[in-house]
Amino acid sequence: MSKKIKRLLSKKGKSKIVSLTAYSKSFAKILDKYCDIILVGDSMANVLYGMKNTHQITLENIIQHSISVREGVKKSLLVVDMPKGSYKNSNQARKNAKLIKKKTKCDAVKIESNNKNFKIIREISKAKIPVMGHIGFTPQFKKKFKIQGGNAKEVKRLIKEAISIQNAGAFSIVLECITPMAAKLITNLLRIPTIGIGSSINCDGQILVTDDMIGLSGFYPKFVKKYINLNTVIEKAVKKYSKEVKNKRFPRGRNFLNGK
Repeated sequence: MSKKIKRLLSKKGKSKIVSLTAYSKSFAKILDKYCDIILVGDSMANVLYGMKNTHQITLENIIQHSISVREGVKKSLLVVDMPKGSYKNSNQARKNAKLIKKKTKCDAVKIESNNKNFKIIREISKAKIPVMGHIGFTPQFKKKFKIQGGNAKEVKRLIKEAISIQNAGAFSIVLECITPMAAKLITNLLRIPTIGIGSSINCDGQILVTDDMIGLSGFYPKFVKKYINLNTVIEKAVKKYSKEVKNKRFPRGRNFLNGK
């Protein structure tokens, strides 16, 4: 177990874990100062590529962006999403996880649960690649959005699923859009940290898609707090640049090409 994983595990029940997504070196360098976990998420499908869901993003896409992010990460735990279709069985999952690890030098991979792939988590963990689990609303497997854990039967299922993921060797688990009661029960029962997204303050930590949080994505579900509207800031700068170019106010001053 790496020092970074041990440090993360030691935070459970003591201090909140801060997590955000990144898809490039420039963003990663900023996030690395403040985050415990940086995730190269398959959310890049929506954020960067304009896709309707995360299903079409490829392993090659994920790897290329992760290589860039790795360049900006020094202290944070770098986790890389395994995209849909890259872990259909144990052999394929182990092979692709090893490829991700080799190419990106990440610290861990993340796998969404379909309540059946516990063996896959176990096989990747046996290959000495740490795995982060993911339950609740899992976009790779659930087509229709629905808050999870709304009744006793669902809560019981989620608890069983979370414990199975822990027992398979995962070092942490994302709880996405789970009711506060279910999130609290799962967090209290598990030895490993829970990272919430739309799952209340009852988790050990929180994660958001950075582009949502800074107002760039145009996607703002109720659980997202927009800390700044960078879309407006960028538009203002571009508008000013455009105006200055058209008015011949930029560039001005010394011509560096001929030294005058």
